[in-house]
Amino acid sequence: MRAISSVTNLAGAVFVSKDPSPVEFEFMSCPGVLISATEFATVIHYMNSSDNPIAAIKFRQTVTGKEVAPSVTDYTSRGPSPNCPAVLKPDVMAPGSLVLASWIPDDYTAAVGTNNLLSSEGFNLISGTSMACPHASGVAALLRGAHPEWSHAAIRSAMMTTTTELDSSMMPIKDVGRNFTAASPLAMGAGHIVPNLAMDPGLVYDVTPQDYVSLLCSMNFTRNQIMTITRSNMYDCANSSSLDLNYPSFVAFYDKNVTTGAMLTHRFRRVVTNVGDGRTRYEVKVTAPMGTKVAVWPQSLVFGKKNERRDYYVDITYASDGEGMVSHGSIVWVEESGKYNVRSPIVVAPTSGGK
Repeated sequence: MRAISSVTNLAGAVFVSKDPSPVEFEFMSCPGVLISATEFATVIHYMNSSDNPIAAIKFRQTVTGKEVAPSVTDYTSRGPSPNCPAVLKPDVMAPGSLVLASWIPDDYTAAVGTNNLLSSEGFNLISGTSMACPHASGVAALLRGAHPEWSHAAIRSAMMTTTTELDSSMMPIKDVGRNFTAASPLAMGAGHIVPNLAMDPGLVYDVTPQDYVSLLCSMNFTRNQIMTITRSNMYDCANSSSLDLNYPSFVAFYDKNVTTGAMLTHRFRRVVTNVGDGRTRYEVKVTAPMGTKVAVWPQSLVFGKKNERRDYYVDITYASDGEGMVSHGSIVWVEESGKYNVRSPIVVAPTSGGK
């Protein structure tokens, strides 16, 4: 429950929830407070036992350090991408709920009742992708300034492989829209952005313009459609038989209508570029999604210098699930000194979405 817009002509309201802590209210048309069922019983007892029950709400008070954060909101956009489910979307998650943002100075930001419109001196608390996007874009801009030689794909890779999957309690990030279960990459992408780590990711997954064109070719885009996107005839559809883009994530989809239990294997090829400090070695660490087997070879990558590239392959073997469930894990390349942990999410899911 995020919006209470139909409550009018009240001096105040008390809302009761079984779990009030993570609920976000917007567009309140009267002063209100959210309490638990246990607290509500105490309020009722007080009201019934007092001749003049009195209640007060403290406004403009911020309490920090009391709630677990971050979490995936119920309104966030979720994967898989309907156009290209082979590429994990979203990429990352960023702060987007109740962000104090600039606002049109002469427009109202809140209302009490139907006629009392309130202003807030050019700022407002806003939620949505429009708030998360500037956070992620700002991080990308800072990375571009720090590494002007990096491509856009390298910047995205640095942001994705250095995210965190844990909240402030060091537990998996929860998904508010999925009954507070652990969030899957289809809800949060690779995880919550960590800008300082993205400055020095160790390895990056780069993508060339031709790689993108090859993906479009594999999606059966026509030459004219591709030229509409690229504005160039420099690229062609040679060697474009795979949807396997050099992305810092792995998505293995199955048709949930096929025979349950049928074994499937999906192979991926990835190329990583060493952007760390010259000669180094990485070892792979795999957390396989539930019910799958994940094979990576080679299991170690040795780099002799900066900007050197190495490729590796991943086989994900899994069974089709008639229930349409989503499972996820990760592949982490761990640098020998422990300085870098380059993590990529793995998702196994039905093509038509999952539970």
